[in-house]
Amino acid sequence: MTHITFIGAGSVVFTRQLIADILGFKELMDVTLALHDVNNERLTVAEGIARQVSDRLGARANIVATLDRREALEGADFVINMVQIGGIEATKKDLEIPPRYGLKQTIGDTTGAGGVFRALRTFPFLTGLTGDISEVCPDAWLLNYTNPMAMNVWWASVVAPQIKTVGLCHSVYWTVHGLCELVGVPMEETRYRSAGVNHQAWLLEWEHQGRDLYPLLREKIAADPELERRVRVEIFRRIGFYPTETSEHSSEYLPWFLRSNEQIERYRLRPQEYVAISKGNVLEFEQIKHSLAAGRPLELSSSATEYAPQLIHSMVTDTERVLYANVVNDGLIDNLPAGAVVEVPATVNAAGLKPHGAGSLPVQCAALNRPYVSVAELTVEAARTGNPLLIRQALLMDPNTSSTLTPERIWELCNDLVAAHGNLLSEPLREQIQPSSF
Repeated sequence: MTHITFIGAGSVVFTRQLIADILGFKELMDVTLALHDVNNERLTVAEGIARQVSDRLGARANIVATLDRREALEGADFVINMVQIGGIEATKKDLEIPPRYGLKQTIGDTTGAGGVFRALRTFPFLTGLTGDISEVCPDAWLLNYTNPMAMNVWWASVVAPQIKTVGLCHSVYWTVHGLCELVGVPMEETRYRSAGVNHQAWLLEWEHQGRDLYPLLREKIAADPELERRVRVEIFRRIGFYPTETSEHSSEYLPWFLRSNEQIERYRLRPQEYVAISKGNVLEFEQIKHSLAAGRPLELSSSATEYAPQLIHSMVTDTERVLYANVVNDGLIDNLPAGAVVEVPATVNAAGLKPHGAGSLPVQCAALNRPYVSVAELTVEAARTGNPLLIRQALLMDPNTSSTLTPERIWELCNDLVAAHGNLLSEPLREQIQPSSF
């Protein structure tokens, strides 16, 4: 029987969707679902969701809920990680402290100040999790959903290279889906290929019945002035290839958009947007909890878009699929650094996961990716060596941060964020460094 462990199962909205998609496959209706969270209330709600979904789909899932991580990992074939270390309070600090210095972010979970400190909070957890997997279920696949995706998968490759770790993100799928809707072409009839880094990959090919769809996209944009007020459209205009993450995310990875109120207005951005999203997630958790307590049916639908259920089904049933995976760059993209984590297509079947080599990206696309990769590399190295100076240097390399703040202010911001996150960071990284020090 296939055993799937959810780490951070208290992320109940995501847990509900993944379980519905997994149990929607007839071959997976009798899986074991082991749910783990450190918050007992959230774990109880997650268990209630799993049982209701299983019952309503007529599945025969064996559902186990436990506060003991190693118990949840016993016998696991797949481990799905979706934790948020520090919860909403830590996220609010990532987004609310930088504006005091004049630094604006929208989502703050992948790069920049928010992404760096979210990574540094998550790395100690990942070290423990991969250590447990190595001892308890060493042949399991670790499927990471937690952001910052590239940094987390990179860290896992450093501390536990023997673990089969892959990062899964739906940004490529939803990018192509949205573009196909815009140009009026059924997505299932298109052929597309993307490669780059997570949240900043590039739609390199996009065709319908042999016809390149980029000219049609340009026509649609030219006919609608409001479309030109989106970050991704501006990137497409300047770089020539469409990026695979939302405009809100994309605005943070470049120095072009959040540096002035005029640009924020022009591109219809909402700084600190993720604070409101996080509060909405908390509200939805409360609604689900009350619905379960009252015995009301939850809203239930199969997305058929999340990669983890598809990957699991492919490996269990030998159903070959191509999906997008975040993996170590072992000769996959020639003009991005070896050892970095890149996002490329991958074939999945009973033999495992085989990433597709992408060759070289268009030179301008690789150039735009490299600052993102540098921030991730310095963050990983800060944690690996315990050197707090490298945290500051990571933000020096971040285009949005360095376009707004002087080096002195970056040092001061890092000191504030280090103090705010306290013991969620590894001890060597809690050191304060004065802006004037050598």
